[in-house]
Amino acid sequence: MDIVHYSVLMEEVCEYLKPIRGDEFFIDGTMGEGGHSNMFLTRFQDVRVLGLDADSVIQQVAMKRLEGFGSRVSFENCWFNEFFENFDMYNYERPDRILLDLGISVFHYEKSGRGFTFQKDEPLDMRLNPSTLISAKDIVNTYSEVDLANLIYEYSDEKLSRKIAKKICLERDKNSIETTDQLAYIIRGCFPPDKRHGKTDPATRTFQALRIAVNSELDRLDKVLEDALKILKVGGRFGIITFHSLEDRAVKKFFQAKAQKCICPDNYPQCKCGGEPEVKRLTKKPVGPTEEEVKINPPSRSAKLRVIEKLSETRSVLV
Repeated sequence: MDIVHYSVLMEEVCEYLKPIRGDEFFIDGTMGEGGHSNMFLTRFQDVRVLGLDADSVIQQVAMKRLEGFGSRVSFENCWFNEFFENFDMYNYERPDRILLDLGISVFHYEKSGRGFTFQKDEPLDMRLNPSTLISAKDIVNTYSEVDLANLIYEYSDEKLSRKIAKKICLERDKNSIETTDQLAYIIRGCFPPDKRHGKTDPATRTFQALRIAVNSELDRLDKVLEDALKILKVGGRFGIITFHSLEDRAVKKFFQAKAQKCICPDNYPQCKCGGEPEVKRLTKKPVGPTEEEVKINPPSRSAKLRVIEKLSETRSVLV
């Protein structure tokens, strides 16, 4: 089988999320080609895995890869945030372990044909789930110059976002922007000649911003955190791998808040919530890849793993 994606932080994920009992139930919320799931199913003979993925095409790859594990592995074709939000509608037990790897699979760059990379001339799509209503082409050709500039800056911190947005709008007035080559050419033209051929392609940040917007990646992350923690068993562990600062900041903030001893408002004369944290942070600082992993798999360079252990059910302030 032609597997093109190398799952990051394999040993670190195993160390923090390995089962304590033999028959634990693990939810791989972003299964992709099934790298992390394959590792758990192989190393721990009684572990059961549920894999979620919004992309039915890449899920077929995972199904083929993991078919030898039989009934120990099952699949749901859906966005991870929608699964956890509607967990009661599915016939599954509460999980002992949850993993979200928020990186984009190499499969999508190499094999999807949906325009995730500027290194190939493909239709400007970028949808992880082809049924998503708005594509990158829609955004590039219909958003106002101001909205486009704000989107590019907010999701990538691109300093030339206004110049890029203006150039896109000028060019689309002549002809619709349909392909990755067209868009990348426009973006590169916004940079000085000596900045167009460096280590990082000038189109990188804008392509990242469009992908995040098309797939509502940050919105989905914000929605899933509370819902996933709620359905996790007490004593269970929740790990998230992020790849850029906006994701990591959201995860860090949520984990810190849940680890606080008291959640009562500052003006309360005494604690009403019980004064016990919901979670224990097992990684107060994010865990990154080793130098060896970065050499073997350069995309792992920006990966950060944070893990919590659930200590109690969701708290509320008693009044």
